[in-house]
Amino acid sequence: MALWRGSAYAGFLALAVGCVLLLEPQLPGSALRSLWSSLQLAPAPAGPSSPEGRLAAAWDALIVRPARRWRRVAVGVNACVDVVLSGVKLLQALGRSPGNGKDHTILHSRNDLEEAFVHFMGKGAAAERFFSDKEAFRDVAQIASELPGAQHYVGGNAALIGQKFAANSDLKVLLCGPVGPKLHELLDDNVFVPPQSLQEVDEFHLILEYQAGEEWGQLKAPHANRFIFSHDLSNGAMNMLEVFVSSLEEFHPDLVVLSGLHMMEGQSKELQRKRLLEVVTSISDLPTGIPVHLELASMTNKELMRSIVHQVFPAVTSLGLNEQELLFLSQAASGPHSSLSSWNGVPDVGMVSDILFWILKEHGRSKSRASDLTRIHFHTLVYHILATVDGHWANQLAAVAAGARVAGTQACATETIDASRVSLRAPREFTTSHSEAGSRIVINPNEPVAEWHREGISFHFTPVLVCKDPIRTVGLGDAISAEGLFYSEARPHS
Repeated sequence: MALWRGSAYAGFLALAVGCVLLLEPQLPGSALRSLWSSLQLAPAPAGPSSPEGRLAAAWDALIVRPARRWRRVAVGVNACVDVVLSGVKLLQALGRSPGNGKDHTILHSRNDLEEAFVHFMGKGAAAERFFSDKEAFRDVAQIASELPGAQHYVGGNAALIGQKFAANSDLKVLLCGPVGPKLHELLDDNVFVPPQSLQEVDEFHLILEYQAGEEWGQLKAPHANRFIFSHDLSNGAMNMLEVFVSSLEEFHPDLVVLSGLHMMEGQSKELQRKRLLEVVTSISDLPTGIPVHLELASMTNKELMRSIVHQVFPAVTSLGLNEQELLFLSQAASGPHSSLSSWNGVPDVGMVSDILFWILKEHGRSKSRASDLTRIHFHTLVYHILATVDGHWANQLAAVAAGARVAGTQACATETIDASRVSLRAPREFTTSHSEAGSRIVINPNEPVAEWHREGISFHFTPVLVCKDPIRTVGLGDAISAEGLFYSEARPHS
């Protein structure tokens, strides 16, 4: 394989340099060292001829805008401000000192916050918790926001997707969600927020980071990670759903993107059931032919996920999700490979493909089923797959390549792919299915999108050029889905 022949090439180059030594023994040492360093392939060169460079160039040639483009995109309904800061510095500012760690499923006080943070920092594990006391949380959030080094970012899937779409000046973008003054200030000028979505106070999500080996008293973090907490009732109850629906009538979108269903996990079963019904009714009331994309996010409630699969999936046109969400979805709804407790390293392409096929076959559009679902954009760290029901979508090669390209540029915070800062880690060959006789596919960097078909469903696969030292990974999935949609073309159907 061209990608993995570096060691053989290095051997040939060593032989070549040896010949030069034999023929020109009088060459000065500095010249020889210069010659050798210019030829060395360990590590592989990161220029245009490297696998990464060739793959990036091939993407650029493939990524073309579709014939029919979106003009007006409406996005809702979860939005917040992410405040990212050092967890230890915040707790010190709150006058806390490290005591014994203890997990709390709900935080009621500063003491609970300190105990839970110590518990998870000691393990180096990520966690997210709800802070129940509104006033106490507001005080903590204000102190956190004003600490030196605290950074404010657009947060919430809907806001992040809207922000990504807004980078294209020829698109009109509507965002409905709980938007306070700080979030409004952070949003792109091209994002229109209806007046009913504006509120006096922001929904803050505090993201307390700690580094590997960081110490606080006797505490030492084994790994870098983050502890997230919020008092976010508005997103949790999807309060902006009605505002979103009423705004659509006036805005006339040609694409609708919905996210935030996962935020309902903390609500009662009765409220979840009621809200899901209202979501489905709202989508059904949209004019025929307007595609609706649902962006999923991390969940732990199998009953809620099962309800989303059976009630919401048939009402939407498109899905965006990652490997955790895909496996959890299959476990919740008894799909393929659901006995797997977790992925072992890189998710197996054949298994992922089987689950995507099952979703579209069992819950997607067909002659015998009243479902609109015809598209799934799956992303994991090292590769992406776009699965579509034949006849409903166009420009899939460009869409899947664009989603993968933005994963590399956004994580590295570069305008274009910098081949020296990314690496190709996708499997070089794989089987397309484990539940039936799949075909064997070998990936070539010069032709980076692989395509296969199964019973009226097309699969487009591309590797990701993974950023070696990512600057920021929050919101990467949302950027991937937005970019994939931007380059997708929905074919009109009655």
